[in-house]
Amino acid sequence: MPEILLGAYTLKSHGTKLARIHLHDWLILILLIVIEIILNVIEPFHRYIGPHMLTDIMFPFHEDTIPFWAVPFPTIVLPIIVFAVYYYHRKDVYDLHHAILGLAYAVLVTGVITDSIKDAVGRPRPNFFWRCFPDGKAVFDNFARDVICHGDPRIIKEGYKSFPSGHTSWSFAGLTYLSWYLSGKIRVFDRRGHVAKLCIMFFPVLTAALVGISRVDDYWHHWTDVFAGALIGSTVAAFCYLQFFPYPYDNDGWAPHAYIQMVIAERSGRANSSTVRTEPPATNQADVEVGSYDNNSMRSID
Repeated sequence: MPEILLGAYTLKSHGTKLARIHLHDWLILILLIVIEIILNVIEPFHRYIGPHMLTDIMFPFHEDTIPFWAVPFPTIVLPIIVFAVYYYHRKDVYDLHHAILGLAYAVLVTGVITDSIKDAVGRPRPNFFWRCFPDGKAVFDNFARDVICHGDPRIIKEGYKSFPSGHTSWSFAGLTYLSWYLSGKIRVFDRRGHVAKLCIMFFPVLTAALVGISRVDDYWHHWTDVFAGALIGSTVAAFCYLQFFPYPYDNDGWAPHAYIQMVIAERSGRANSSTVRTEPPATNQADVEVGSYDNNSMRSID
């Protein structure tokens, strides 16, 4: 489908309309935020940890390389900057709105899924021993032989949230979504053989993978936690992107579905109006009489 004039659909001309159409979508996002907050407040399941189960959870405990507060910058802020730059050049509010809405859903749905599993599984982190026993002296219940932690309750609580990796799932959700977006915009799959475009598409995914690797290197997660987080984030990102955009290899993969539908509708309307204007008027008495007869007949029917 050929492109139309730039600047036809801006924030000023169509922004309010889009916000009203998708009001329920934004309201559901607020609900997802509330659920995410609750999932982080409640206590996770405390899985049984006996003396014979400490082998894989006695790694050193130290601050993580990428703290939680830093994750939104590459996963949310960076994609939105890319969306804004594209909007600045094209002035397409449909693209800007749907890109941000899809990204928000990708990240929040991923967060709810990840934290729900975290709380339900209660898998100890690789550094759980030093979270539970900061002085290195292990204490167990005399009967059940379960751990009796005497460390900081907040740190212990996070120690039961190893599976899956939240850093990794969020990173893959936001950056895989960005990778899909870039693939459509630069037409990676246009069959012209420009392999260099793949580097642009793979860079966000590589960044997400490095975030996941840092979680293993810091002994905050097992490799299986990172693998599961990457799978969750990538899958949700794909579903959310395709809800608003075509596949990147489509001929119209550069534009959101709503934009394409709007252009088709407007072109159809212009074509119909043009057809009506070009109909020849009645030029003889017979035509006039037929027209008068039809009008009178319609009046009598009414």
